Amino acid sequence: MAEVATRRILIVLPALNEEHNVAAVVHHVRDTLPEAGVLVVDDGSSDRTQHVARDAGATVARLAVNLGVGGAMRTGFRYAVANGYDVVVQVDADGQHDPENVRELVGHLADADLVIGARFAGKGAYKATGPRRWAMVVLAVVISRLARTKLTDVTSGFKAAGPRAVKMFAEYYPAEYLGDTIESLVLAIRGGLVVKQVPVEMRERSGGQPSQTPVRAAVYLLRAGLALLLALVRRRPSVDSADAA
Repeated sequence: MAEVATRRILIVLPALNEEHNVAAVVHHVRDTLPEAGVLVVDDGSSDRTQHVARDAGATVARLAVNLGVGGAMRTGFRYAVANGYDVVVQVDADGQHDPENVRELVGHLADADLVIGARFAGKGAYKATGPRRWAMVVLAVVISRLARTKLTDVTSGFKAAGPRAVKMFAEYYPAEYLGDTIESLVLAIRGGLVVKQVPVEMRERSGGQPSQTPVRAAVYLLRAGLALLLALVRRRPSVDSADAA
């Protein structure tokens, strides 16, 4: 692998109706990592997200319709490949991910292709409860076995992808529900990429309302299982074919 210090880094922020949060996140990212590119993928927002993000200094890719985080990240990976970026770091636009942790994630790409910022790995007080937590535990056990390493937070959206992962994801990144977490991890593992995690501390949303409710948590449990099953039965990706593409 190339030296981490020489890699071009792109921070990708998938954003849906985050006009109240996105500017602060963009400013924090630019202050913390002035050498990195910042791309906000406005996922069909109905508010002023794209304008606020652009005014804050980010490059903005505007999706005409809402594709979900998977579709937004696929756009980000393709932008990275087209513009010569070696590393892509996914950061939420709601302020929960601390940009101060990005350098640590990127540093661990020296011996991995994909690094997860894990919420349940000994740092911070973030907790999930009920069906959502049960799903996270089961998924972590299954995917840890696939990866042959312990992963405690396989649904984290805070991830750094190295050059091999960027090329694979630009070609194959899944856009379905939970594709950006469960299916993308299985995709990476089955494609021969090295996945690891580092502990991070999750922050509260900067503003707005979280989307989770008890009913949605129960639905999440079912859909997470279906996402895992879909990931396991899909065609095995190839890093070599991504390179050729």
